Amino acid sequence: MSHLRQVSELMGYLGKLGSPIEEKYVFSSRPIKLLLFSQHGMTDNNRAMGLLARKLAPPQSCIIAPNLGLIDTHLNIEPLICYVERTAAQILEQYRDLPARIIASSLGGVIWIEVLSVHPEWWQRFESLVLLGSPLGGADLARIIDPFSWGIGMAKHLGKNRRAIAEQITAAIPTLVVAGNITGGGDGTVSIESTKLKHAHFVCLEGVTHPELRTHPAVIKAIQEFWSSPRQVLPAPKKDSVSILIEYFRDVPGITDASARDFPAAKTIMSFPDGTSIRTWTNLVGVKHVFIANKYGECEYAAFVGWIHSAYLQKAIDALISLS
Repeated sequence: MSHLRQVSELMGYLGKLGSPIEEKYVFSSRPIKLLLFSQHGMTDNNRAMGLLARKLAPPQSCIIAPNLGLIDTHLNIEPLICYVERTAAQILEQYRDLPARIIASSLGGVIWIEVLSVHPEWWQRFESLVLLGSPLGGADLARIIDPFSWGIGMAKHLGKNRRAIAEQITAAIPTLVVAGNITGGGDGTVSIESTKLKHAHFVCLEGVTHPELRTHPAVIKAIQEFWSSPRQVLPAPKKDSVSILIEYFRDVPGITDASARDFPAAKTIMSFPDGTSIRTWTNLVGVKHVFIANKYGECEYAAFVGWIHSAYLQKAIDALISLS
């Protein structure tokens, strides 16, 4: 297929998809050899992520950067998922022989995980998946906004734990997770813990805020290094006391990954022979937190439950104490 024909047909799709578009597709001057999907997140449009994709795209790439709209990203996630899914389906169908990559920021990463979870037949098409500050374990800020799970705007969607479906995908597609850290446990919006996934390569960038994950030179460098040579899916980490306890507490109803910034205030309630310990702390409004520390006294995991789920966390802690 000639380059002119490729451009013509893709431009035809613009009209068919019928969404607010500022920069939907960016074309190379040569025949397309790679599809690069770049998805923005909440309270954003596609400009920053489109520019990031341009800086990163290998020669002869076609960048697909849907604009989901500033207002729509505060409302319901389902129309956004459907739009991204429809866009991807049309492009992947049109260019069946081309490989693809994904870069997604925050809510954009959540959307792409939802899309990929219902299209396992696409997984072999994607050379890599890059997630920038995507709270796939559930956003603690969303749980604070909607503590009773009443369904307040996008908070009801971002507070959901999608780690199980995400880790099915990261076990099949080489994935890079990039997190920022300005608080000791998060990027000011999303906790580091909520971004972590088994099988994924992980980079935490000190001094990088959540919005800067779309623009910071350190992010560009991390992605370039990830793409510089073929990457493999990482094996699941070996089980030890810390990993077993993390999995145990992640099964508690209503638990949400949190920042480790309040770890110094927590008190040890249980210790294990290898030096691992469980610590708890309750904030001024009665929200209970649990922390897991390694043998060096460093925080390996932080989480909290809202008021309506406090009893479940206490029951999980009591069960462990009764076995000791």
